[in-house]
Amino acid sequence: MEIRDKIRGTLVKLLSIKPEELKDDVSLQDSIGVDSTEMIEAVIALEKEFGTKLSPKDITKFSTLQDIESVIKGKTNQ
Repeated sequence: MEIRDKIRGTLVKLLSIKPEELKDDVSLQDSIGVDSTEMIEAVIALEKEFGTKLSPKDITKFSTLQDIESVIKGKTNQ
């Protein structure tokens, strides 16, 4: 399974949204309405999923699915 698919699956389950709502370049906050609490929960879930630790600097880059994938790839060397 690709990294993006794992991220999408984690976020869809956590945020209770349909997979088609989570497009690669859609803003999580602006388009889907993810709030700060949900974002924290997403970060924790993604850290567990990928076995990595994300810094506050990394998290500030989380805007779209593509952004999250880029950060995770950088942390996991995949």
